[in-house]
Amino acid sequence: MSAIAFGIDVGTTGVKGVALDVERGIVAEAGRGNALGSPRPGWAEADPGQWSANVADVLAELASRIDVARVVGVATTGMVPAVVCLDASGRPLRKAILQNDARAVTEVAEVGELLRDADVLRRTGSPVTQQSVAPTTRWLRTHEPDVWDRTATVLGSYDAVLTGLGARPHVELNWAIESGLFDLDGRPFGPAVAAGGVGDRLPPVASGGTVVGELSAAASARTGLPQGIPLVVGGADHVLSAYGAGLTSPGDWLVKLGGAGDILAVSAEPVSDDRFYLDRHPVDGLWLPNGCMATSGSLVRWVQALLGEDDLASLDDGASRREAASLLCLPYFLGEKTPLNDPLLRGVFAGLHLGHDRHDLHRAALEGIAFGFRHNADVLRARGIALTTASITNGGATSALWKQIHADVLGTPLRTLRDHPGAALGAAVAAAVGGSALPGWQAIDAFVRPGPVIDPNPVLTSRYDDAYRQWRALGEATAPTMRALSRGSG
Repeated sequence: MSAIAFGIDVGTTGVKGVALDVERGIVAEAGRGNALGSPRPGWAEADPGQWSANVADVLAELASRIDVARVVGVATTGMVPAVVCLDASGRPLRKAILQNDARAVTEVAEVGELLRDADVLRRTGSPVTQQSVAPTTRWLRTHEPDVWDRTATVLGSYDAVLTGLGARPHVELNWAIESGLFDLDGRPFGPAVAAGGVGDRLPPVASGGTVVGELSAAASARTGLPQGIPLVVGGADHVLSAYGAGLTSPGDWLVKLGGAGDILAVSAEPVSDDRFYLDRHPVDGLWLPNGCMATSGSLVRWVQALLGEDDLASLDDGASRREAASLLCLPYFLGEKTPLNDPLLRGVFAGLHLGHDRHDLHRAALEGIAFGFRHNADVLRARGIALTTASITNGGATSALWKQIHADVLGTPLRTLRDHPGAALGAAVAAAVGGSALPGWQAIDAFVRPGPVIDPNPVLTSRYDDAYRQWRALGEATAPTMRALSRGSG
């Protein structure tokens, strides 16, 4: 009987798990919903306790559907760089602060000034932004000193969940790099650690595929999995999603429509720029320059809730019959990360008249996010990064309309995947590698199932070229007002 590995993805809107038979592919999937909290404008939080409960439920469901004696490992993946504060007993002290949280505006400026002469971009691969962890920990020190004083360990989302299952405290390499607290080799970056006041709260760095413990007795009782199963480091969700989509050659690139929006390109060289991020590819010698927009699917869900519409397919159907780009949407409802790196920006719908309806608003949101991806793609190309073969994945890719809009806005064919489980597949491969059931990361090709290619419509591409220029101009014109409004909202 062939080995089975579990991959668990701790996402913004849900926990997803897959069971990967190394000879047959995915044999079981399960999921549970996560709640996203925004108690103040620009804040983004989630409950680590809910993550852990959902992970246990997902593991138990997977375990009930396969022969657990064949399981060789469990690995996790998730959003980066979320911040989880644990006490000395390993219990979360507060809600996790997510990577698209924009509360630490003052601290971003303070840390940027403190690190002005520290060669941050060359050392860490990314500038100081709202995604950097040092401003977040600095905010905690100032605004929640009791929590910070009791914090023994700072972890990311998926590493915290794995630790709760019995793993040793650790941070995965790409969480470390994207946090700005470590350099590109995974060594602590002293100036940033000092600026954030992190002290000795950071555990060791571990690379994907590394075994960091065994499933505990308590986790075994909760999940139905045998005690002692290897717990394996997975990786950042956007990295493993790109890897799981078969991006293994320079020039491959991905549009990932998750709660946030990620764009990743495979490069043979590390390319640093203050307008995007840089991660290690799981395959040795490759890199992943990438951008991340603060909202994507989360904005679509917000619009859906605002309109009181339960059926996204119905919204898509109506929006497909509306005029392209009759409205413009700036999708900066949680500020914006790449390529603008401005947490004070806010969302805009422009061009409304009394003849517009819910379907126009929905289409404008879909198009606004696609324009954001185009903005990121323009920046990557400007730095000489090849964008040759494009793919589109994740939850938003279930919408035929949204995929077509992206193909039209980006002006490129988009490769789709059949039954793509996202980053959970990459995590399952990591678990299989750590459990010695697969020889290495190159094994991913056996599990990628290509789907149809979405070709751009030349007429709409031309229309969107004009609209994109208007969209960029709108962003520049409204930015001062949005920043003023953001500061005024406290």
